[in-house]
Amino acid sequence: MSMFQSRVALHWRILAGLLLGVVAGLLINSFWTSETWAAMGVNDAKVFLESGQANVAGDFAGGVNEYADFTAKAARFVRHANEFVGDLFMRGLKFIAVPIVLFSLAAGVASLNDTAKLGRIGGKTIGAYLITTAVAISIGLLAANIVKPGKYVPEETRNILAAEYKETADSKVDSANVEIEKSTWDIALDIFPANPFASMAEGKTLQVVVLGLLIGLALTLMPAKESEPLVQLFQGMTGIVIKVVEMILVFAPIAVFALIVTVVADLGMEVLRSLVVYCLTVIGGLAIMMFGVYPFVVRVLTPIKYGRFFKAISPAQLLAFSSASSGATMPVTMECVEKRLGVSEDVTSFVIPVGATINMDGTALYQGVAAVFIAQMYNIDLSLMQQLTIVLTATLASIGTAAVPGVGIVMLVIVLESVGIPVEGIAVILGVDRILDMCRTSCNVTGDCMVAAIVGSTERELRTPAEIAADLAHPLDEHPPERS
Repeated sequence: MSMFQSRVALHWRILAGLLLGVVAGLLINSFWTSETWAAMGVNDAKVFLESGQANVAGDFAGGVNEYADFTAKAARFVRHANEFVGDLFMRGLKFIAVPIVLFSLAAGVASLNDTAKLGRIGGKTIGAYLITTAVAISIGLLAANIVKPGKYVPEETRNILAAEYKETADSKVDSANVEIEKSTWDIALDIFPANPFASMAEGKTLQVVVLGLLIGLALTLMPAKESEPLVQLFQGMTGIVIKVVEMILVFAPIAVFALIVTVVADLGMEVLRSLVVYCLTVIGGLAIMMFGVYPFVVRVLTPIKYGRFFKAISPAQLLAFSSASSGATMPVTMECVEKRLGVSEDVTSFVIPVGATINMDGTALYQGVAAVFIAQMYNIDLSLMQQLTIVLTATLASIGTAAVPGVGIVMLVIVLESVGIPVEGIAVILGVDRILDMCRTSCNVTGDCMVAAIVGSTERELRTPAEIAADLAHPLDEHPPERS
């Protein structure tokens, strides 16, 4: 059997890596908490683990110092090793994110040779993303108003969390204020790159999408004799990048394990326990979108069944959960949508890059819950008009937002200021933001796949399960037949 193939499906291997990573992260975290070391007379365990030197309160029995020192060094080494593996994998995905968008989009638009079709696909895509974003935030507001998670946080706990994360919260507010100061004209101008090479170097997905569209349109308007070699070049480069994606995916289960270990080791359970109702409200709303709204829409508007939809996109969902970045997950999402779900390359190469930039369903839902949660903590009653303002602001703020971890907090500041909720309240929820960021990113990617399936079906560019199975029979052949 090829080194690039396995008897176990990719999504099961990724899920196993995720679950093992949670267990390993909790074990490492158990050596990171003061309670564990207090039993042995060690104070300030986090400083101990970071520095490798124990702070001892009182006398130790024989051998305790050596055991504590060894355990600290081992825990620190394992955490940093996993962080390195996870970061290396993320760099690999980011490395190919820009090329796959540029090459596949330019080749796809040029091969369409039909500007009317491009406009039709673009209209369907953007319309679907805006509608689902508004639906998502409405679900978040409804869930928060029903559960009232802000009422479950004692004032003492709120003050402790706010003090602990005040510095980080202040930096997020400053970042958001920079965005708020931009005019509508500035935001519109940001879509178009002044320097296309700088846009590619900085990974500005929306600008790269515009660049790919312009190149594709230019090729369409050129005489066929002149454009054909360039179109073939872009198609060939797209094929190369797809093969690189397939190679990187071989290591996805290991990388997912490493990414999750780092997150869980840093987070632990203490902060989660303080905000458990808030977390469950957000996760519950995201689950309704992911496992209720999306598959229902897909089932109604396409021939794709529930099981087939999730089986096809599960690697992208799990990787999005682990990385908390829909931008970094984008190459894998495109691979799943085209190769596993059966959407044509033309549709995939347009819908997924655009979705990774403007589709923030999960983030918008989270903002709805978070805004109401913070208002409830401060005993602020939001009127219907204020909640409608949240829906509108969060929907518009999601357009063009960078698809990177933590950006949802910056967007949340904009939403809070639009309705007069104290922005310092975000310090309370920063402790659990990473785990919720992972969940909402997985929701965002699921929404991208849903829209791609709908657009592909309405454009009659959706392959049958039999055609997909034939392509998946040899996902990565080390010795393909020679071309004649």
